[in-house]
Amino acid sequence: MSGGTGCGPVDRALFRALQNTGASAAGLYVLAPGEPVLELTVMSGIPAPFLDPWSRVALAAPIPVAVAVRDRRLVWANGPQQLARDFPRTAVAVPYDFSLAAAPIGEGDGGLGALLLLWPAGHPPELSADERTAIEGACRRLAALLAEAPDAGDRVPPEAPRVLSPPPARPVGAQEALAAVDYLERLPGGCCALDLDGRITLVTTGAVELLGEPESRLIGARPWDVLRWLRDPAFEDRYRAAVISRRPVSFTARRPPDRWLTFRLFPDGRGLSVRISPAGKVDDPQAAADLTAREAVVPVRAGQIYHVLHLAAALTEVVGVQDVVGLIADQIVPAFGAQGVLIYSAEGGRLHTIGHRGYSAEAVAHFEGVALSAANSPAVHALATGEPSFFSSPEEIESLYPGLPQLTGKAARAVLPLIVSGRPVGCCILAYTRPHAFSREERQVLTSLAGLIAQALDRARLYDTKQQLAHDLQAGLLPHSLPVVPGLAVAARYLPSTRGMDIGGDFYDLIRLDEGSAAAVIGDVQGHNAAAAALMGQARTAVHAHATAGATPGEVLARTNRLLTDLDPDLFTSCLYVHIDLRTRRARLASAGHPPPVLRRPDGHTTVLRVPQGLLLGIDPAARYEATEVDLPPKSVLALYTDGLVETPGVDLEHSVAGLARRLDDAPWQGPDRLADALLQSRQDEDDRQDDVALMLLASEPAWPDVRS
Repeated sequence: MSGGTGCGPVDRALFRALQNTGASAAGLYVLAPGEPVLELTVMSGIPAPFLDPWSRVALAAPIPVAVAVRDRRLVWANGPQQLARDFPRTAVAVPYDFSLAAAPIGEGDGGLGALLLLWPAGHPPELSADERTAIEGACRRLAALLAEAPDAGDRVPPEAPRVLSPPPARPVGAQEALAAVDYLERLPGGCCALDLDGRITLVTTGAVELLGEPESRLIGARPWDVLRWLRDPAFEDRYRAAVISRRPVSFTARRPPDRWLTFRLFPDGRGLSVRISPAGKVDDPQAAADLTAREAVVPVRAGQIYHVLHLAAALTEVVGVQDVVGLIADQIVPAFGAQGVLIYSAEGGRLHTIGHRGYSAEAVAHFEGVALSAANSPAVHALATGEPSFFSSPEEIESLYPGLPQLTGKAARAVLPLIVSGRPVGCCILAYTRPHAFSREERQVLTSLAGLIAQALDRARLYDTKQQLAHDLQAGLLPHSLPVVPGLAVAARYLPSTRGMDIGGDFYDLIRLDEGSAAAVIGDVQGHNAAAAALMGQARTAVHAHATAGATPGEVLARTNRLLTDLDPDLFTSCLYVHIDLRTRRARLASAGHPPPVLRRPDGHTTVLRVPQGLLLGIDPAARYEATEVDLPPKSVLALYTDGLVETPGVDLEHSVAGLARRLDDAPWQGPDRLADALLQSRQDEDDRQDDVALMLLASEPAWPDVRS
């Protein structure tokens, strides 16, 4: 990280963006070469440690700059309430009053990066037209400058992020500077100046007396580093609040043994002016006792607290085991300056590697499957004792585990046992290629983080187990393959809901009845859970049994209905049954409350078939079902589907079905497999698919060749 007033073209463009938009801080993110990651390269108006949680942002992360690049749009969050609603992870890590905008830079897939802008507290609810124009102009200028880089690697300098210092408010001569010091010395109490990084750049005699430390110790230091009684993270938090919100803040602190001081902080883009004055005696014995207790330990810093909160929020969002591994590798490892990570799960009395970065295959294989009863592994030792271990040098590691530094190529490591309710679930090792002294604070943070990782990993393993169970159950209930029926080309597809378990009640089947006939069925049981899947299996089996026994379409549904009603499952089922006579090329259809099929005729004209609608299965055991008959000439396609394919919130179902008919009508002539993929395309791309989707296409042959992808 380096600083400067910013003389390069990118630096000037960033300063110009600040000036034209009225923002208080700005950051430039650039896509890392060869990775789906945004890296912070240049920033101004805010200290670099404030953005440590977001120095590297995965493109898939729910973070404003990532969303801006991913969705190719301007992202705006006005104040803490909107930020908490739209970006809760960011709000937890920066709980201050400010507004932000993130805008994509560059065109095409992924673009080049993103521009991040922050405004002080009190910004109007929306960006003005002038501000939007200024942001767009800044992004165009930055895109042109980044595009000039010889290759992608040049866009992310090795010293990133560079912190640009804004120019002084105005030039000041020596005589005026002395007059300013005299003015400050004449003020009652004390004064000091901090740069944006929190370091003291000026301190008056009155402040030296009130703080009780010589000027030589104060200049260049952060107050909470040199003054033990200001090490409570609440005081550093007030400084952070002032820098981010650009609003004056104040707090009162006790200088031991019993002197209370009031600090008033006045921020701007270059730093903070601080007024210090006696506060008199604070009559609160409990507060004094609490402060005394806190002074006995070295507290965790406010920045570290918010960093851990940010990571904790991220850990609550991960789903599967590999999501946990990716978060640790992409965010936790760089956040603590590590160069490698090994993550083990503890199963069956042995360690199993579930993820690693920065380790050779030989090193990973060496400890794979090692028994928890072994004593030659730092991971085993950590799990046996339940205590983390910190090794700052290769000599320290070598003394306990000979040969380990040479095998792994790592000089320092933090070995964190992952334990949930006294039960070991795994171990996380952060490794460094050079010696690394773990401060007391860093050990505290890593130990706390290990507990959060353990809980996330335990939840993720349970989720993966449930998902595998759901997948196996669904695969067992749906047909593994459809029979070959001369005269029919068939394609079937199933997409599970993206909510809840990866299982549902949609089903389909193709039944070979005899040499000249076949049957097709599609249905939908309420729900996306195991109960729905179980009922779906019973319904599909019943339909298959009655169809092969020679029942007519109406009788197949009536008999299946009586069975499901007797089972009293409290779930209802829609179903469409089709009997196809391959000799006459005619089909008889019966429906139990199922969406109407769509028929594409040989001339390309598509029709929504009006099939008599009977009651859903499982309601009335005496329900009757009528059948209707249609022609299936060669080159015609009959589309059977469940409502998940067509239902859209706020849109009438008939309009949605008509839309499906238009898509089928507009599709080029091709085999049913490609046609099915084309009809499902819009649903496959959805991140929030609220219902299962089943689709079956029956193409009457002889027709076109079935061209498969």
